Amino acid sequence: MKAVVYEAFNQMPTIQNVASPDPAIGGVVIKVEATGVCRSDWHGWVGHDRGIDLPHIPGHELAGIVETVGSDVCKWRIGDRVTVPFVGGCGSCADCDSGNQQVCDNQFQPGFNAKGSFAEYVAIDYADTNLVRLPDEMDFATAASLGCRFVTSFRAVVDQGRVKPGQWVAVHGCGGVGLSAIMIATAMGANVVAVDISDAALDLARSMGAVAVVNGKTSSNVAKEIREITKGGAHVSLDALGHPVTCNNSISCLRKQGRHVQVGLMLGEHRKPSIPMARVIAFELEIIGTHGMQAHRYDAMFAMINSGKLAPEKLVGKQISLEQSIDALVTMDQFGGAGVTVVTSF
Repeated sequence: MKAVVYEAFNQMPTIQNVASPDPAIGGVVIKVEATGVCRSDWHGWVGHDRGIDLPHIPGHELAGIVETVGSDVCKWRIGDRVTVPFVGGCGSCADCDSGNQQVCDNQFQPGFNAKGSFAEYVAIDYADTNLVRLPDEMDFATAASLGCRFVTSFRAVVDQGRVKPGQWVAVHGCGGVGLSAIMIATAMGANVVAVDISDAALDLARSMGAVAVVNGKTSSNVAKEIREITKGGAHVSLDALGHPVTCNNSISCLRKQGRHVQVGLMLGEHRKPSIPMARVIAFELEIIGTHGMQAHRYDAMFAMINSGKLAPEKLVGKQISLEQSIDALVTMDQFGGAGVTVVTSF
């Protein structure tokens, strides 16, 4: 099969012909119809993820058709249209038994601890626990765009942030994760303040429902400006980028007893950011992590999509070929595009 492969970190990937995968007894092989290009893939390529074995095929936001099925798989058949969370549980540990597959110690992550979806085919383990059936009306590009950024934002806003109607939500960073969070928080009835350094990204944030925007490049004090807009501070604030500056601004813009949700990855030199702990203590703030979303929570998200409250297809930006994904991957740190870039031609 054709696949994008890198043989060393920070070395230019290439298109190679490699052996097609076989399913594990509890897994499936999926014919990839679409796969998103995510900044998490870039983190893996530069070597920030220590669980990657080389040579490696990246890609974790995927949708496609079940091609082959392992002997122990009960729920899935050849031809099923599916997607999968980027964090999959083993299905047999205490965390999985409690419904929290996203923090499973034996988690399966295509594109990180397993070969990924920048390829014609990808193997997915623990299929009965992790696969998600796609609605018939959802196209593969939209489904792939859900895989990391949208579902992560859904859990961050709905489950971890516990956003309620009428609350103020600040979203720091208006890439795929941030725009998803803005759309979801708006659908929950919240008032969203969007923060970015790009006017184009902020215009897109407004189109997704943001009622106010702050340009971090021109603002002298982002957190203060948000507190003024919200008349006291955000009830919930999300760092959707993953940077010491946006993390600090997110915590500092909260009102008393507010909730900061760290959505963007903090890796490499940003692994141990400084945070305003005195403010956390004095204002009784909550600092909350979020890591993907369980397969069993997709139904709640699909219900909001079906009702028209969420329109993830609006976040799909460029649709590119597998060959073009190489340049898209290695330039992810430049934040050059708007929306979610999706590979749809293999």
